[in-house]
Amino acid sequence: MVVTKEDVVAALTSSLSPSHLQVIDTSGGCGASFDVEVVSEKFEGKRLLERHRLVNAALAEQMPQIHALSIKKALTPSQWKPQSENEEPAKI
Repeated sequence: MVVTKEDVVAALTSSLSPSHLQVIDTSGGCGASFDVEVVSEKFEGKRLLERHRLVNAALAEQMPQIHALSIKKALTPSQWKPQSENEEPAKI
């Protein structure tokens, strides 16, 4: 079974109800490697390791087929807001 970006998005959305979610397939389409950035209220009061465990638990069904998962950001909405305000708007 090949894991798609959509599979990862669906699993994380279902489990964590994120206010921001970015999933990038870094495997070239074979579904073996993903970068994840997730912002969720479910991370409130949790340490970084606990947040990563929540992400891994959300992907428990897909993990046997995923070779590499890089959790780039696992933030609460209050932590995300200052970061998103500091980002420069995209130039067109």
